[in-house]
Amino acid sequence: MHSQKTPRSGLSCKMVLQAVGKVLRKSKTKPNGKKVPAEEKKHYMEPEYTKVRVMDFDLKDLVALPTKEIDLNEWLASNTTTFFNLINLQYSTISEFCTGDTCQAMTACNTIYYWYDERGKKTKCTAPQYVDLVMTFVQKLVTDEDIFPTKYGKDFPNSFESLVKKVCRYLFHVLAHIYWAHFKETVALELQGHLNTLYAHFIVFVREFNLVEPKETCIMDDLSEVLCAPLPPHTHNHVTER
Repeated sequence: MHSQKTPRSGLSCKMVLQAVGKVLRKSKTKPNGKKVPAEEKKHYMEPEYTKVRVMDFDLKDLVALPTKEIDLNEWLASNTTTFFNLINLQYSTISEFCTGDTCQAMTACNTIYYWYDERGKKTKCTAPQYVDLVMTFVQKLVTDEDIFPTKYGKDFPNSFESLVKKVCRYLFHVLAHIYWAHFKETVALELQGHLNTLYAHFIVFVREFNLVEPKETCIMDDLSEVLCAPLPPHTHNHVTER
């Protein structure tokens, strides 16, 4: 265990968080929320939306383990905690439109996600119920000193990597649902740039450390390939204050 703990947030993540906060504080109106029917086209794949990002640097450089002096588990803990906070915040921007009536199941593309409790019992939930279960579960983990230690001298448990993988799989479900069911609301709030940047950053991170199996993320492969590819310089669309 190394004496230097990695802060539980990166510079880029702080920038995304600050940018989201600024936009949310400036948002005066709310769109009428409803679940996007499955037969509708994938609006999030339209070029006018995929080109919108808040940052344009190389994400692979951003997610790579900075130096050999930093423990891998510390790096995974730092990034996982940050992604949890950012994805939770991103979901909160559209949560009032994600209800038991509009989202009667936790869906993304043609997939329905079921919740499995500690005993392995399978339960079909509404989307807001599923997300609440995810966020409650992850919050409990990342604040548990025995699992995500922040104090010098405490080791990570042997189960740490498997727990991080479980967390990342759940967080992917939330991101996929936001795109599939609430992208129109996200655009109405002018937060698609934040969502795109957060999603691309997350996907590059989980790929770098093999945290989510490809069979899990394949339903969003079309979007992943577009957003994870570098944009030509003239197409960058930065978020600016208004």
